[in-house]
Parts: sequence; C-alpha cells; structure tokens
Amino acid sequence: MYDHIGLKVANLDASVAFYTAALVPLGHVLCSKDESGAGFGPKGEPALWLYPHKGLKSAGAHIAFRAPDHAAIKKFHSEGLKAGGRDNGPAGPRADYSPTYYAAFLIDPDGNNVEAVCT
Repeated sequence: MYDHIGLKVANLDASVAFYTAALVPLGHVLCSKDESGAGFGPKGEPALWLYPHKGLKSAGAHIAFRAPDHAAIKKFHSEGLKAGGRDNGPAGPRADYSPTYYAAFLIDPDGNNVEAVCT
C-alpha cells in the first residue's frame, strides 16, 4: 500500500546512527544522505526518509518493519539500544496480537515507536 514514509527528525546524524544500526539486521541500509535528509531501505530502494526539522516536537509515529525471523528481531532490538534507542518492549511473542506474532519495540531519538515483527 505504501511507497515510502517520511519522518521529521531533530538531529539527522543521531537518527541516521539509530536507524543504520537497527535496520541492518532487517536487511535495510542507508541508501542516501545529504544535508536535506537520508533514505533507508533495500539497497537502491529507499522507502524510509528522514528530514531534519527544527520546531515543535511531534507526538511520535508508529512504524513497523517486517523481519525475516526471530533472530533478526532480537538483533534489531539490541543494536537499536546500543545506537541510542530506548526499550519499548523486548523481543518476544505477542499472543494478544495473534498466536504467531513476534516483535520488539524501540523508541527512536525523536520519540517514534519503531517495531520489528514477523508472524
């Protein structure tokens, strides 16, 4: 359904460091970066765009990335924490969502709830 998502960020370098670390285990890389923003996705196909923005802080968004397996979700969580993310739910089953739902949640440097999930 979606072609790409854009997020406004207060500190582009901090956000790039966080997303680089958290998304590599899910198969996504930094595709481009300059002073106007940065794009992440599969190599050559950026779908998450970060734009520097000065001003009021937003209430935050929720973004869920599909993961290939449980190991990738665990690595997403641990690498994201090392890169400045805050824990919002460790890797594990979420039976209240569905019997096969397995996910981890992080809060990025701008307060967005970032999830890695496989079902």
